[in-house]
Amino acid sequence: MLALLGRGLAAVLGRAQPGCSAVLQAARGYARPVAKKRKDIPSHLDDLPPTMLKKDYANLPVMSSVDDVVKRLLSLEMASQREKLKVKTQQLVEKVRRSPNDNGSFEVQVAILTAKIRTLEEHLQKHPKDKKNRRFMLMDLDRRRKMLGYLRRVNYSTFEKTCKELGIQYSPPQPYSRRLTKRWLAKKALCIKVFQEKQKLKAAERLKQRREWQARARAAREQQEKQAQEKQAQEKQAQEGTPV
Repeated sequence: MLALLGRGLAAVLGRAQPGCSAVLQAARGYARPVAKKRKDIPSHLDDLPPTMLKKDYANLPVMSSVDDVVKRLLSLEMASQREKLKVKTQQLVEKVRRSPNDNGSFEVQVAILTAKIRTLEEHLQKHPKDKKNRRFMLMDLDRRRKMLGYLRRVNYSTFEKTCKELGIQYSPPQPYSRRLTKRWLAKKALCIKVFQEKQKLKAAERLKQRREWQARARAAREQQEKQAQEKQAQEKQAQEGTPV
């Protein structure tokens, strides 16, 4: 064993660089970081032309008389990921909005959520351990599924058009099923019993409150009738007292 260790140390000393200890050289060779090859993940923002202007400058009339250098600075070629996402979201919204002033319908909200979800999907492909953004993406997916389910129930033609324009493949949620056990059945029976007792207490309180309201309304009605009778008596007395 000692002979093997001596041979290994001699080999390390033979390969050691000048000005560096053998132990440090061995540690560097062992803990050398492995360079991971990043795959080129296609983005849904790649179809945006780089000569397109940013969202804040696209509709300005001054841009027709601006220098080419300024146009290049204000175009998507020099834009950040957030500015490109704004332009992409605007494009998706224009496909499904009902009118030029429509900014809050279900179709527009689905388009905005679709742009956010696709951006988060690309981010998670590059950073799969980002649990915070994964949670945000799942929340947005659940919200979009609920909106599409509502559109599917209310207006199926609008639902089909929205899915076709945005390239969404809708899958309805699976029905929830629970395994029946004695413990769950006993717990359910107890919850039903507690709920019924609570409803009885609420019914008694509501009956008492309803009777109080009726008594107040009856008293107010009697007072109004009494005031009306007194007013009629005063008017009759005034008419009788006036000379003809």
